[in-house]
Amino acid sequence: MHGIPSDRELEDGDIVSIDCGVYKNGFHGDSAYTYEVGEVGEETKNLLRVTEEALYKGIEQATVGNKLGDISYTIQSYVEDNGYSIVREYQGHGIGNDLHEDPQVPNFGQKNSGLILTEGLVIAIEPMVNMGSHEVYVEDDGWTVCTKDNKPSAHFEHTVVIREGKAEILSGEGIDTK
Repeated sequence: MHGIPSDRELEDGDIVSIDCGVYKNGFHGDSAYTYEVGEVGEETKNLLRVTEEALYKGIEQATVGNKLGDISYTIQSYVEDNGYSIVREYQGHGIGNDLHEDPQVPNFGQKNSGLILTEGLVIAIEPMVNMGSHEVYVEDDGWTVCTKDNKPSAHFEHTVVIREGKAEILSGEGIDTK
């Protein structure tokens, strides 16, 4: 799910998430995409599809006057309605002069709760979705995160700015990733 590069070669059927940040003119950006390696099974393809769709459903809630919990609830509901689970230990975040700022943007929560979203707030929304249990653990290197049940996990992320009516996506929109 999250780790340090190693000598292990990617194999047909693997998935790999790439999470990249950018720093320019005093501001940060953050984006992630999960890629298929070779031929991936239908169950894994569905995990990726649901995770990416959950991201966009969360972005739809990122508008002036909504609450942070509306994003969180929408992502969680969509993911769980499709039979998957949300990683709870890691979440989205505010972003700007620093890569990780307040507010925290969980991928699970209660509708109509939390911070009221205001014009110009910039956040990174990043659902991390597991095929099995939501439980994860950190390996001894202090960095590598794995699912406890060793099932696949997918991650998609965009940096967005809160706007009236529709969030503005600042990262990766329109890039051909296939």
